[in-house]
Amino acid sequence: PRLVLALAFVAALGPGLENAVIAIAFTAWPPYARVARAETMIIRNADYISAMRLQGASQMRIVLKHVVPMCVPSLIVRTTYDMDGIIIIAAGLGFLGLGAQPPIPEWGAMISTGREQIFDQWWVATFPGLAICIVALGFNLLGDGLRDVLDAR
Repeated sequence: PRLVLALAFVAALGPGLENAVIAIAFTAWPPYARVARAETMIIRNADYISAMRLQGASQMRIVLKHVVPMCVPSLIVRTTYDMDGIIIIAAGLGFLGLGAQPPIPEWGAMISTGREQIFDQWWVATFPGLAICIVALGFNLLGDGLRDVLDAR
């Protein structure tokens, strides 16, 4: 659904890198809001937050000093896991001609131009696809590593 919604946004806004970024941002934020809300609901009921309230700490201080630092690691890990999907959506928009416009290089546009010559010059479409796969794998491995490092348990 994210790609279809991004296609609808870009179709309404017009092709271009800025519009593709706006469309991807609008379609990618709900999971982050869900993770942040879930983490906040858990942290909000913690004993140390109740102790801070009893000491007279303001809501802003509690949020900025205690809640946000506990939510950031989960959001960072979620971001690294979502990057592969975001890259694929950006490449899909570029493949359809709705992403970055020439002369800006973009993997989806490279695959689209290489598809016309796939039988004679297979590498023109293959290497951008491999680059997408390698970068997506890299972000997933980075997310695994960050999850292990940032896990508070």
